[in-house]
Amino acid sequence: MTNPGAIWRRIQRPLAMSVLCATMMTSLTGCIALVAGGAISGTLAASDRRTFGAQTEDTTIQIKASNKLRNVVGDAGHTNVNSFNRRVLLTGEVRDETMKAAAEREVRGVEGVLSVINELEIAGPSSYTSRSNDTLITTKVKASLVDAKDISANSYQVVTERGTVYLQGRVTQREGQIGADIARGVSGVTKVVKVFEYISEDEYKQYQSTPAPAAAPASTDSGGATTHSVQ
Repeated sequence: MTNPGAIWRRIQRPLAMSVLCATMMTSLTGCIALVAGGAISGTLAASDRRTFGAQTEDTTIQIKASNKLRNVVGDAGHTNVNSFNRRVLLTGEVRDETMKAAAEREVRGVEGVLSVINELEIAGPSSYTSRSNDTLITTKVKASLVDAKDISANSYQVVTERGTVYLQGRVTQREGQIGADIARGVSGVTKVVKVFEYISEDEYKQYQSTPAPAAAPASTDSGGATTHSVQ
C-alpha cells in the first residue's frame, strides 16, 4: 500500500512553489487576493499538523488580534500577528514599552489565545523597502524548506521581521534544528528565532502515515511544549 506521507512529499514542491510565488507577488503589490484555488488550499490544510478546528481558530484569532492592535498602535507603529495552535507571535515596531505592554495585554484578551510571544521592537515603523525585503527572505526560506529532504515544508510557519526569521510549527527536535539550520543559511537572514511546539518521534510517525489530522474541537489543547530560542 502506498504511503500517504510519501505521496504528499512528491506533490508538495509544485504546490508550495505556486503558493509562495503568488504570496510574494500579492505582498509586494499590496493587493489582497485569493492566490490559491480550493484544491491547493485544501491539500495544504490537510497536511498541516494542527487539527482543522485549530487552523480555523488561528485564523479567527489573527483577525481579532489585528483589529485590537489597530486601536492600540494606530499609526505609531507597525505590527504583525501570527497564531499557531492558539500561541500568538507578535512582531513589528511600537513607540514605547507602554504600547508594547498594552499590545500584548489586548492580544491575551482575545478568546482562545493560550500564550503570547511578544517580539515587538521599540522603534519607528519599518519602511516599505524593509518589509519587501522581509517578504523576499520569507519566500526564500520557504523554498529552501521545500527543497530539503526528510522534512515536510508545510509543517513550518515562517515570519520575517527586519531580517530576523521566526519559525513556528509542530515539529520534532530534529525537524526544528533542521529548519533553523536551513533558515540560517539563507542570504539576508540576520537571526533565527525558534518558536516551536515540539512533538515526539512517535507523534511524527503517526503524521507520516496519516497526513490529515483528525478533526477535533478547536478548544482542545494539544499539550505540547512551546519553546522560544534564538540562534
